[in-house]
Amino acid sequence: MGKKEKFASDTSGRNAAVWAKALVILLVGLAVAHLGVTLFLLSELGTDTFTVFIQGLSRVFGLTVGTVHVIVLCILMVVMLLTTKGYVKPGTVVCAFCGGPIIDLFTWLLGDYINADSAMAVRIISMLLGCVILAAGMSIVINSNAGTGPNDLVAVILSDKIEKVEFRWVRVGCDLFFVVLGYILGGTVGAGTVVAVFLTGPLVQFWLPKTKKCVQAILREE
Repeated sequence: MGKKEKFASDTSGRNAAVWAKALVILLVGLAVAHLGVTLFLLSELGTDTFTVFIQGLSRVFGLTVGTVHVIVLCILMVVMLLTTKGYVKPGTVVCAFCGGPIIDLFTWLLGDYINADSAMAVRIISMLLGCVILAAGMSIVINSNAGTGPNDLVAVILSDKIEKVEFRWVRVGCDLFFVVLGYILGGTVGAGTVVAVFLTGPLVQFWLPKTKKCVQAILREE
């Protein structure tokens, strides 16, 4: 078994043109990922794992979910900047603040077709397809090496630190942690949440090598 490849990378040698291409790729990945998130949320079969944690915190502190989400992401970015090197990049800020508007756009486009009143088969397909699309988008974002969302960086950083455990299982562990803690704090857990816990990590690992070839071909980086 070969040595596990690390996610941290030195991008100091990139010129402006490469950075521009990397950020465009990141935005494409972000759009794909949040299409998946939207499909998952519209199925109304459960909240995604990180949002369960945010919901719990919002109920404890009496703040809106949106406010808590921004605060937690900012705290995570600061902690990661101070304690790690090579993970927090310009794209991390893009991911932190652009995800919400993208979800709102897709919700506006798809909300009339997929919702709680849709047939259960449609809702289940939407939830499962959402997980697959989310994972594909995340893999594009990660492979852009332009930065990824602070909440997703938790699993990425831990995967690099825990060398003997594959990313997929580290991600499952992180998702499970967010769900359990969020549920204890008062967050809402559904069947889709449980599916997301055990499906997202393995699917991201499945997509990573496939999207990496395309991204590297565009960036012309090895």
